[in-house]
Amino acid sequence: MAIVVHAKTSMCYINEAVNHLEELSASAFKCLQVSSETYQYYDLPFCQPGELLPEEESLGEVLNGDRLTNTLYQLKFGAEKDGVVLCHKKLDQNDVSKFRAAIIKDYYYQMYFDDLPFWGFVGKIEDELWTLDGKGPKYFLFKHVQFDVLYNGNQVIEIHALSDPSNVVDITEDIDLNITFTYNVRWNETSIPFKNRMARYSRASAKPVNHQIHWFSIINSIVISVLLMTFFAVSMMQRLKNDLRKWSSGDEEEDKEVGWKYLHGDVFRCPPNMPLLCAVIGAGTQLLTLFCCLFMLAFLGVLYPYNRGTLLTSLVIIYTLTSAVAGYSSASFYSQFIETGWERSITFSAVLFLGPFLLMQFFLNSVAVSFGATLAIPFGTILVIILVYTLIAIPLLALGGIIGNRRRSEFQAPSATKKCTREIPSLAWYRKTPGQMFLAGLLPFSAIVVELHQLYSTLWGYKISTLPGILFFMFIILILLTVTLSIGLTYIQLTVEDHEWWWRSIFRGGSTAVFMFAYSIYFYCKSNMSGVLQTTIFFVYNTCICYAFFLMLGTISLRSSLMFTRHIYHAVKSE
Repeated sequence: MAIVVHAKTSMCYINEAVNHLEELSASAFKCLQVSSETYQYYDLPFCQPGELLPEEESLGEVLNGDRLTNTLYQLKFGAEKDGVVLCHKKLDQNDVSKFRAAIIKDYYYQMYFDDLPFWGFVGKIEDELWTLDGKGPKYFLFKHVQFDVLYNGNQVIEIHALSDPSNVVDITEDIDLNITFTYNVRWNETSIPFKNRMARYSRASAKPVNHQIHWFSIINSIVISVLLMTFFAVSMMQRLKNDLRKWSSGDEEEDKEVGWKYLHGDVFRCPPNMPLLCAVIGAGTQLLTLFCCLFMLAFLGVLYPYNRGTLLTSLVIIYTLTSAVAGYSSASFYSQFIETGWERSITFSAVLFLGPFLLMQFFLNSVAVSFGATLAIPFGTILVIILVYTLIAIPLLALGGIIGNRRRSEFQAPSATKKCTREIPSLAWYRKTPGQMFLAGLLPFSAIVVELHQLYSTLWGYKISTLPGILFFMFIILILLTVTLSIGLTYIQLTVEDHEWWWRSIFRGGSTAVFMFAYSIYFYCKSNMSGVLQTTIFFVYNTCICYAFFLMLGTISLRSSLMFTRHIYHAVKSE
């Protein structure tokens, strides 16, 4: 049975074109993600079949920019071919110019055979040092491809597309050319089992020595984080015990040192901008649930490298279904303080993350359309997303809000709230919000920076993260550090008689995302990405990711600070 090879074309900025298997895979990985510029395969004047048959794609594949179509390459299982003529192509000056521009920018094509991705370069460049006349550079178009296929039994294990450096045509000058494109097919048996056929992509993404360094860095971060949290927790417990002892001793001189005791009438006052604060809680809880579900799918083996479109499809589905979580979290928290008006909180929850995200996506889509890139989302897909959100997400959001409102409970503060707000004393600069944000963001960021680099390399480079367990452990470390620092800095804030901790705890927790965005700028400057489209893609998606982390970590920080504050004032009341 003949299988049609499907293809698309991508653009990648790399140092040089290579033809060996592992080098080709590694180079191709460098731009396969959303940071690359991907275009239709037949935007270049390759040999076309009589009828183009676009492959039906999932929502995730469309969002990822995959536009697969059929080619003239016919591979029949076990049948070797030698010197098969693909087509005779007459290239005019415009076609030659297109191919030369693609070679200059290191375009490569990506194809799929039996759901296995493989890559090949369009051509090669020889600079003046390697040309006979010394007038270079010269540009050569590959006109022959050899497909090497490995099989085990009746199953395809690997496939490679190797270009012949000696079988090329010179396209340095803009002249009409008649070219015959050909290809070979070689089949070789292998002992690699079918279940391990994706392993070579992981091998190409990282060398063993880098793997060892990576593990060492992860263990080092975990040890430092555990020691920091242990030291911080012991110090906090000892300090709290001393404060409670001074409070209960009745000694007036010692009692004056316990500054946070004077705030018992203000610390649980209803926070300002309540609907917006509840919206942050709703959106942050939804995003935390989304991340946990993604980790679960990764552990179950649903998400793995080159499972086309599965990640983005999962993101859309899970985000839609977890709208109920956002509605419930927002409305239930709001209703503890105020009986009416909870509808505003869930309305804000609906647009707090999705609103800015859609605006940035609209801008990115406009840029992609102007460049003719496949990342541009078709109108039909946009309509489907709107219908899914309107018919499923919004009803679930409203349902969650109704349930949260009906199951509301009055906010149980350990102490009564005074009518008049206590005046906050003048604070040193390092005790104010910017100083605390710097400290609360720097320490968690320092613990996860190694894994963050690996994540950015996966999203925007050639590396592949095949160990979701490491990501999960670092995610837990990030949450624990956020909780620990939030509690500690809230306690420090209360000791100087500053009772406005609600919003500050959100900014403290979310400040790690500020450092993440700053690191993304550094990552971009160190990369070889350039151009309007690649820059737009990189910063739009990084802004969305960092904003999601800001909401999620801010919510975790607020809830942990609230639990801590309730606990210490309840303990004081018991004393």
